[in-house]
Amino acid sequence: MTDESSAAPRPTLEAVAARAGVSRATVSRVVNGDAGVREVLAVKVRRAVDELGYVPNRAARSLVTRRHDAVAVVIAEPETRVFADPFFALQLRGISKELTAQDVQLVLLLTEGRDDHERVGRYLAGGHVDGALVFSLHLDDPLPGIIRRAGVPTVFGGRPGWSDPVSGGPGAPYVDCDNRGGAREAVRHLVRLGRGRVAHITGPLDQTSAVDRLDGFRDVLADADPRLIVEGDFTPAGGERAMRRLLDVCPDVDAVFAANDLSASGALRVLRERGRRVPDDVAVIGFDDMLPVAEQVDPPLTTVRQDIEGMGRLMARMLLRGRGEGPAASPTGVVLPTSLVRRASA
Repeated sequence: MTDESSAAPRPTLEAVAARAGVSRATVSRVVNGDAGVREVLAVKVRRAVDELGYVPNRAARSLVTRRHDAVAVVIAEPETRVFADPFFALQLRGISKELTAQDVQLVLLLTEGRDDHERVGRYLAGGHVDGALVFSLHLDDPLPGIIRRAGVPTVFGGRPGWSDPVSGGPGAPYVDCDNRGGAREAVRHLVRLGRGRVAHITGPLDQTSAVDRLDGFRDVLADADPRLIVEGDFTPAGGERAMRRLLDVCPDVDAVFAANDLSASGALRVLRERGRRVPDDVAVIGFDDMLPVAEQVDPPLTTVRQDIEGMGRLMARMLLRGRGEGPAASPTGVVLPTSLVRRASA
């Protein structure tokens, strides 16, 4: 049998207008958040909406406004990495807060291989979203070109490393932190502590954040022994591998600047296994200040703080402004400051 209540027609704008005693146009303006409706009438409309359980038809509204009230968040990493790394959770939380405040839906798209890139391109080109927020790109990633061809407004998380300004070069809107300056501050702190064999565990060097942090290290220690620089991958396992190699090749290392907190956590585990005291024998500094990591490792981690959640919110705000929610999105990048947070590891 058919449930009569489930078959009941959904309330219409006309029904809301009749209940509130106003015109259909007035209801439409209130529902869409337009200005110019007297507050006494707006209150009547909102009360009628609540009483009738009216839900705006977003599909119909998008035909008029040419907006879908949805934004794609594209992360160029496999899901195993995204859901294991607190960095992505913090950035998504910032994005989600900003989009929710503007009543905009977040659509999460992850990429792991060529098929995923093609799927994301088809989705973006299909007119489902008003724009895209894209981060964790690698230098050989085809996503910037795919997004350019899809024709959707885009804000990048992290400084793009491509020469074509349309597909993610210097002219593309982006939000980043001062990776190079933060790295310089970390290494200078280690030097001030009197450490003479300072090593660096990098991130993946096909990402601009890792390159910038390596450049910051070299700004302070231009003549560092090349064996003291070991490439990692922003994961705890990568930090472990790099730390083992450092201790095998340069057993006299007395300080480590790791390109992120997860790498630093891996390095700390290896140092403990090898009987090295932190910070007495080896001082360790990370980058990010992700509290679930930095405050829970042993000892608590000295690290460079970037406002990860705030960066996510700013990315979303820039994109929404670019679609008419306010001043146009910046045509260039925004670089947020970093600061050194001192704890027990250095």
